[in-house]
Amino acid sequence: MIRYALTCAADHPFEAWFSSSSDYDDQAARGLVECPFCGSREVAKQIMAPAVTGTRGPALSADPARLQSLMMQAAREVRAHVEANFDYVGDTFAREARAIHEGRSERREIYGEATAEEVRALKEDGIPCAPLPAPPPDPSKAH
Repeated sequence: MIRYALTCAADHPFEAWFSSSSDYDDQAARGLVECPFCGSREVAKQIMAPAVTGTRGPALSADPARLQSLMMQAAREVRAHVEANFDYVGDTFAREARAIHEGRSERREIYGEATAEEVRALKEDGIPCAPLPAPPPDPSKAH
């Protein structure tokens, strides 16, 4: 696994993990890498110092399978927290987020679905939103 520091055309910094540098190149070329803040697919790698491991023990990244397992567990936990504590508003997410932001609806944490265009409009209007991690595959069903 390799972690890249990335930035979009709107200068939003973020990080993403890829199985290899060629995996990043392939996904970026196909327009699959997008900014989690604004949805822009104009993404570029930033200069990063490599992770250097000391002599005290193996680095976590030395075991890609363990790292992937930990990342998938973290994604499951984030998603479970949101599903347990936020209100699901389905495909009315953009409309409800805007109503909450403008004070026309009860202030609360919500989640749901929105198109890339709806997310861009929310961001342009200063309404905070972020993508929810997709449910990772069930580890018991991994091949």
